[in-house]
Amino acid sequence: MKLIFLGPPGAGKGTLAERARKILEVPQISTGAIFRAAIAAKTELGLKVKAVIDAGKLVDDELTVALVKDRLSQADAHNGYILDGFPRTIAQADALAQFSAVDKVVNFTISDEAVVKRLSGRRVCPQCGTNFHAETLKPQKEGVCDKCGAGLIIRDDDQAETIARRLDVYRAETLPLIDYYKRKGILVDVEAADGIDRVVENFKAAIHG
Repeated sequence: MKLIFLGPPGAGKGTLAERARKILEVPQISTGAIFRAAIAAKTELGLKVKAVIDAGKLVDDELTVALVKDRLSQADAHNGYILDGFPRTIAQADALAQFSAVDKVVNFTISDEAVVKRLSGRRVCPQCGTNFHAETLKPQKEGVCDKCGAGLIIRDDDQAETIARRLDVYRAETLPLIDYYKRKGILVDVEAADGIDRVVENFKAAIHG
């Protein structure tokens, strides 16, 4: 099954994508991971991405689409995939439609208040990257990573004011995509504020409904 995941920061797309990847036995593909892999492999496209990033610029639609097309041509994606973070624009969505037919677009819905509560409580280990939460996933010792013992931090992205700005940017970018896929009749909404097990069940019902 070929899926696109949409949802605001804090909706839990990454966690759900990891569960969905195992359920559907298809790869989870994000543009960030594609960029890093291409750069590490020093492919022609990867070298172009590295040059753009090193210059402090954003990777443009044309290069992003070329990288996604190349990634979807690989054997593990032939039976399906989960795209997270692509497309971000109508132009990217139009380009994707030229080389791959998406089955469903899953729009994870959650209130701004729930996003702020979820993200502002997040604590991250700067050493090993493990995530914790001040309310729902506490470390054994407050402020200390269970895995490596490093002190936990609050990322700048998880400050309340930053979260509000990220939500504004998300809405501006993504509302057109939601309308775009709704018109195509392949958009399904999944409530993301529930616990992960309930969200997974709602997700399975939505994509097979």
